[in-house]
Amino acid sequence: MCLRLLAEVLPAICMKSGGGGGGRVFCCLSTRREMTAVSVGMNYQGTGRRSQALGTSWLPRSRHRQPEMGHLRSAGRATSPRSLQHLFLFLLFIGPFNCFANYSRATELFYSLNEGLPAGVLIGSLAQDLRLHGVAAEGPPTRRGEPVLSFSLASQGLGGQYVSLDNRSGELHTSALQIDREALCLETGIGSAASLLAPSSEPCLLLLDVLVLPQEHFRLVKVKIAIRDVNDNAPHFPVPNMRLWVPENAPVDTRLAIEHPALDPDLGTNAVQTYRLQDDYGVFTLDVEENESGERTPYLIVMGALDREAREEYVTLIIAEDGGTPPLLGSATLTIGISDINDNCPQFSDSQLNVTVYGNSSAGTHVATIHAVDMDLGSNAQISYSYSQKVPQPSRDLFHLDESTGAIKLSSKINSDAPRLHRLTILANGPGCIPAVITVLVSIIKVMLRPPEVVPRFIANEVEGVVYLRELEPVNTPIAFFTIKDPDEKYKVNCFLDGNGPFKLSPYKPYNNEYLLETTRPLDYEVQQLYEISVVAWNSEGFHVNKIIKVQVLDDNDNSPVFPQQLIELSIEENNAPNAFLTKLHATDADSGERGKVSYFLGPDAPSYFSLDKTTGVLTVSTQLDREEKEKYRYTVKAIDSGLPPRESIATVTITVLDKNDNSPRFINKDFSFFVPENFPGFGEIGVISVTDADTGQNGWVALSVVNGSDIFVIDTGKGVLRAKVSLDREQQSSYVLWVEAVDGGDPALSSTAKITILLLDINDNPPLVLFPQSNTSYLLVLPSTLPGSPITEVYAVDKDTGMNAVIAYSIIGRRGPRPESFRIDPKTGNITLEESLMQNDYGLYRLLVKVSDHGYPEPLHSTVMVNLFVNDTVSNESYIESLLRKEPDINIEEKEPQISIEPTHKKMESPSCVPTLVALSIISLGSITLVTGMGIYICLRKGKKHHRADENLEVQIPLNGRIDLHMLEKKPMEISNI
Repeated sequence: MCLRLLAEVLPAICMKSGGGGGGRVFCCLSTRREMTAVSVGMNYQGTGRRSQALGTSWLPRSRHRQPEMGHLRSAGRATSPRSLQHLFLFLLFIGPFNCFANYSRATELFYSLNEGLPAGVLIGSLAQDLRLHGVAAEGPPTRRGEPVLSFSLASQGLGGQYVSLDNRSGELHTSALQIDREALCLETGIGSAASLLAPSSEPCLLLLDVLVLPQEHFRLVKVKIAIRDVNDNAPHFPVPNMRLWVPENAPVDTRLAIEHPALDPDLGTNAVQTYRLQDDYGVFTLDVEENESGERTPYLIVMGALDREAREEYVTLIIAEDGGTPPLLGSATLTIGISDINDNCPQFSDSQLNVTVYGNSSAGTHVATIHAVDMDLGSNAQISYSYSQKVPQPSRDLFHLDESTGAIKLSSKINSDAPRLHRLTILANGPGCIPAVITVLVSIIKVMLRPPEVVPRFIANEVEGVVYLRELEPVNTPIAFFTIKDPDEKYKVNCFLDGNGPFKLSPYKPYNNEYLLETTRPLDYEVQQLYEISVVAWNSEGFHVNKIIKVQVLDDNDNSPVFPQQLIELSIEENNAPNAFLTKLHATDADSGERGKVSYFLGPDAPSYFSLDKTTGVLTVSTQLDREEKEKYRYTVKAIDSGLPPRESIATVTITVLDKNDNSPRFINKDFSFFVPENFPGFGEIGVISVTDADTGQNGWVALSVVNGSDIFVIDTGKGVLRAKVSLDREQQSSYVLWVEAVDGGDPALSSTAKITILLLDINDNPPLVLFPQSNTSYLLVLPSTLPGSPITEVYAVDKDTGMNAVIAYSIIGRRGPRPESFRIDPKTGNITLEESLMQNDYGLYRLLVKVSDHGYPEPLHSTVMVNLFVNDTVSNESYIESLLRKEPDINIEEKEPQISIEPTHKKMESPSCVPTLVALSIISLGSITLVTGMGIYICLRKGKKHHRADENLEVQIPLNGRIDLHMLEKKPMEISNI
């Protein structure tokens, strides 16, 4: 009863007053200045459902408060304060009454924004606009004990697609889905813009219901967002072509509405504002009228005189322009047709026509034809001909007048007593017009004698005076017999053929007055299809008669199709698209009808990937062509007509595949290796780099260049010859690695690279370099107590060459001293040892000239060094010894030198047998290998013993006790004498 009574008295909001399964009914009345709300809450145990909530708000606009737009209106009558008091007491008896400070309220917010905005544009802040406290993010700090407010959309309807709501701050932003006002209002019917054909100025609204929580602060906020129009639509006409008819007698300022005005979904000034004609021809203009609903209709206004006979129609563009900034335009074709009115009457070009007729003319003879002209159209131009009432009846009976064509013919034979002159007044009648008048004077010539008669008898096929002959008929084909008669039988009649053509008329003997018409040469349909000849008969009195005969030549399939040229030369770029068009063949056939219809076929020598349309003659290629695979194609095509039997002709098609730069230059090898002897002269030919390019012309031209920055080597682009600008020294660099790029001349250019390795072969161009002793003036103290076989010192040398060019041999080639033969040198290691025991007489300075020689080819190189040995117990006077060393020694060079290596020879040895030579060479080669191996083992052992000598830049460790300045050795080699 309470709820029923509340439903009759005022809108209710049922709210839950407690948690759990129990509840109570309460009513809360609260009055504020801006609104009044009544809430009623109810919860039933065990149902698990909450009653629906209805909210109503009023503004104090009048004494009787009315509900705002969009809210529910009470179904009952107005409630008095006394009734509210009774209701209040009634509820007190039902259950305890509780009135809370916070209550449910319904509020409206209104925003507006332009259509088409991007995502993230701020529409408004609900918290700020509602002046709410308790907002977590951007609002003022919450007061102690107040819960944080949250915002959410009541439903994700249409409005929720276009906006995004921040649940914490209550800010509304545009979503990723842009708003189109025209589409929105058309689809949903929001606002009053229900149709794009007639846009309304009423707002287009998005409606949102926002819930403010928690429950004790519950509030339903009605948000209305008005979508403002922007000029994003150009005017357009419903139809692209319009036609408007204007009568040619329309007076100036005649207004005619254009039935299809332009449409623009935009509103206000963004809608269509003006119309104009692109070309008004000086006789038209446009005006725009606006009705009460705001619709603008263009009107065509006639500004000058129109004449259909001078111009039947005007074609122009009608342009609609809106009022946006900048304005947008739309156009359509407007055809203005000028409709005809009956403003012209029939007219004759002449007022009188004179004709003559022979008195013996037969009935149906054509006398004359009159013709009048009416410039109007259709029914306005219909003309009928009739005799004037002035024409006497005998003349009307003799001469028949066709009312439609104006042809005048004899109705019957002319009597001898008929008048010789007839004046025929003829009227040309048009609708609503005064008849035009012409006078035809017919003079009848009296004929006393009858003309000859010509009687044909056709042999060939004849229909209605036309003879049909096939073009392949042989010569002298008979056409017809002609019998010539004289009706009076007293005059001689002659006959002959008049006209051009391959025909002859000759007397047919033995009969008199009989003539045969026949052909004189073959007929050719393609040259001439119709002949018109006359058989003329005349008598001695001058009377003559013409018998006209038409000969129609029938076509035969006597012509083959003809190509304009027998050789059809075509070209196409390679790598063409599939089914590429090549050409359209065309052959002509002079025959007519089906006999001249040509079909096209490929010859048997045509590749399968070429196709030819038999009807159109279009020649295509179904696959990609590759010039490098095949450059030219040659095959035949046929043109066959549809005659019986068919005839054909053949033409030759040649197709040249044009090159395209689709092939990169290709080196014969990916890696090139060249072996070049060092000291090769500058700009000498090191080798040839072979590169090819399958393309032709400019695309196949290849340029070579070194790409890794070397300025020593150059390449002859034309020949691919690799050259070095300077002489190369293996000892400075033993090999070079180049990257060579080949670039063709295409556009764009294609390229490829190859690796070039240049290995320098050693030449014996470096003599051995003596590293110890360092000077010719250095000396070594040898104690007399030294035992024989003991090593005294060593000579150490290196050679920058390699192989046999770097194998070094040591020998003493000069000696000086008390007993110089007491010392010997190892030819392999350079170690100097004492051979014999030293005596008292052997004290003194020994000078040994040591020769260091390599095994180079073709000429061994060598260096010399002086080894000074001072045999004594002590060195008491160094200055004396140094003075002796400064003197030039007088040493005799020994002739005999150690032969350790065998020099190769290229000379041809003249001996009775090669076997001893081969054996000697084998022994020498084995010895050389053994020597090199031994030297390597020896060097490795010395490196192990003397590991503290740390200079690793030389090819061999320098076995010296003292420190050696390698830089000085390279800079000042003159300290070691070279002989």
